[in-house]
Amino acid sequence: MSAWGALMSRMGLTRPELRAWAWYDWANSAYVTTVVAVVFPIYYKSVAAKGLPSDVASSRFALVTALALGTVAVLSPVLGALSDRAGRLKTLLGVFLTLGVVSTVGLALVGPGDWKWALGCFGIGNVGLTGSIVFSDALLRHVARDEELDRVSTAGYALGYLGGGVLLAVQLVMLVKPAWFGLADAASASRVAFLTVAVWWAAFSVPLFLRIPEPRPTGGAQVPRLSLGGVFAQLVETFRALRQYREALLLLVAYLLYSDGIGTIIRLSTLYGTELGIGQGALMGALLMTQAVGVPCAVLFGRAASRVGPKPALMFSLAVYVVVTFLGYFMRSPVHFFALALLVGMVQGGSQALSRSMFAQMIPRHRAAEMFGLFSVFEKVTAVAGPLVFAATVELTGSSRQAVLSLLVFFGSGALVLWRVDVAEGKRAARESEARAGWSQAPLTAEAAEAVRAE
Repeated sequence: MSAWGALMSRMGLTRPELRAWAWYDWANSAYVTTVVAVVFPIYYKSVAAKGLPSDVASSRFALVTALALGTVAVLSPVLGALSDRAGRLKTLLGVFLTLGVVSTVGLALVGPGDWKWALGCFGIGNVGLTGSIVFSDALLRHVARDEELDRVSTAGYALGYLGGGVLLAVQLVMLVKPAWFGLADAASASRVAFLTVAVWWAAFSVPLFLRIPEPRPTGGAQVPRLSLGGVFAQLVETFRALRQYREALLLLVAYLLYSDGIGTIIRLSTLYGTELGIGQGALMGALLMTQAVGVPCAVLFGRAASRVGPKPALMFSLAVYVVVTFLGYFMRSPVHFFALALLVGMVQGGSQALSRSMFAQMIPRHRAAEMFGLFSVFEKVTAVAGPLVFAATVELTGSSRQAVLSLLVFFGSGALVLWRVDVAEGKRAARESEARAGWSQAPLTAEAAEAVRAE
């Protein structure tokens, strides 16, 4: 076995299907780090939105982000139910992946003042990214056994941090020294960076489509209609179905609360640091460090979850976020920002990965995409609600520092609800539902899929 193969096995990726699934986290994280977090926001403000007042540029950026996330939030449960019943998880993943890749190529065509084109491509790219993740998350429920879910999910986040960080490091060199790459300036380097994201995302998605079979359709269930009335009818039906899985519903409520705080930190930390006078170089360096720290720490969270359980490990991560919130209130210098980035890197991947794997354990396989579509709804609500609360606190108090403290409400209330989740009971309910539907406990492999087709 090669050194790389040994590393994959130590991370819990012991089968080709598991490795192929985890590589999709590696693939799409390039978009998150480059387009969502670092390069595009700076390029948008300095180049694409040239001529727009700063506040107008920021508000339009926020509006497009909210519209894109809201679109996926409404459609994902319906498309998830459709893919479960028709056996089309990979097909719909491919559709959203294509939207994301093509729109990322479109960002490379954005020039000075092209803010409409920039925001259009950015919005479509966000739809492509978040939509594809709904279906890749659902595939996790099919390819991993119950005892593998925590380690495989955290391994995926670790690879995501590593992949996004490696590409971002190369891009930062390109931005700082564009002449080394035969480029005229940082703006040209940014456009090339967007092209590298598109190529990276598409290329490293190939293993998922080659190695993971399409899950079999549930059969016998009515395929949801894609009319406006059908969309909302399916949303209501999915919520009703989730009530059968009380522990999964409780986890979603907890996730809705604490993910508000996590999402706000991810999306607004750079703007908060800029407001405090921290330079662009320090901000980028700190974010790159978060990526690097996140790789081993995500893996460690997976190992901790296998020993003490996912819920205690997740509770620990929320306690660290409480510490981060207090430190953010007192932050004054780049050194403080780097310390915060270190702490966030330690728990960010682990908290998100364990939330994903805990939810996967407490839902039945035959409704995985539908339920992860609902998971996406809760996630998108937090992407909008957290920043809105932050902004409202700034308006009321006149201070971003006070707004940072408002995040304590999210972490505290989320932890209280999470404490009530009975993971064992949630797993039992999901397995009983699978047994009634005639689903086996075996993970989806190429051999298993061939056996099902033979029947």
